[in-house]
Amino acid sequence: MVDENRAGKTRGQSGDRHLGDTLPLHTVLPLRLYRQIAGQIAALIEGGEFPTGSRLPAERELASLLGVSRTSVREAIISLEIAGLVEVRVGTGIFVTAKPGSGRTRGASEDPDRGPGPFELLAARKLVEGEIVAVAARKATAADLTSLRDCVERMESELDDFAAREASDRDFHVGLAKATGNGSLELVVAELWNQRAEMWRRTQQHFHTRKLAEKTLRDHAAILAAVARRDPEAARLAMHRHLARVEREFQRDDDSGARAPAGAKRSRVAA
Repeated sequence: MVDENRAGKTRGQSGDRHLGDTLPLHTVLPLRLYRQIAGQIAALIEGGEFPTGSRLPAERELASLLGVSRTSVREAIISLEIAGLVEVRVGTGIFVTAKPGSGRTRGASEDPDRGPGPFELLAARKLVEGEIVAVAARKATAADLTSLRDCVERMESELDDFAAREASDRDFHVGLAKATGNGSLELVVAELWNQRAEMWRRTQQHFHTRKLAEKTLRDHAAILAAVARRDPEAARLAMHRHLARVEREFQRDDDSGARAPAGAKRSRVAA
């Protein structure tokens, strides 16, 4: 009599196969919402719905048609601009630069996800840096306060030098984390700053003015004053106000745009 367990084991071994060796499977890459939106818009450009030089519908209309927030649409548009598919002209609209059928649109949603968009990053910073500055208000040493004041003074003298002011801005935020006395928090803030990649820089470029630089300087001065007074609640509030203001600037309305194509239907992008 044959041992059924043994026979089953033998059959299982002989029938085993590595699926990856026989089936055309591809790695599934989870895409952030803004990249899904960018993929849909890129497909319309590729299909000739928006010819080269034409203006895309306004962000508000695209958000309504796609069933997503305007911030997600704005991140998608910036990613398309980085890919060379569109040009954003603040106050005028979003214009197509890629030619339909050129193949340039194919990478709009297929490239590996390169990290968070500006609004996701701002939300994380508000959560993390708000608590960090509250701790800094309790623990900052005289040397920490001197270093932070130096950062603010440098920013004031560098208002018209964008790169230098950005470096001093980074030093200020990392310096607040350093003032907590916790090296891990310092590394966290440094990494959050490092995530300000091309999408952040491009978004900032569209909305940067000297007036906004002056507002940022006042924000930092208010944060420093609260830390120097040893007032954790005021320091937290000042940081939240600062980052909320940046978010509002990045969300500034710009509804210049063409109407959606006739017959365009609402569709919802999976969150």
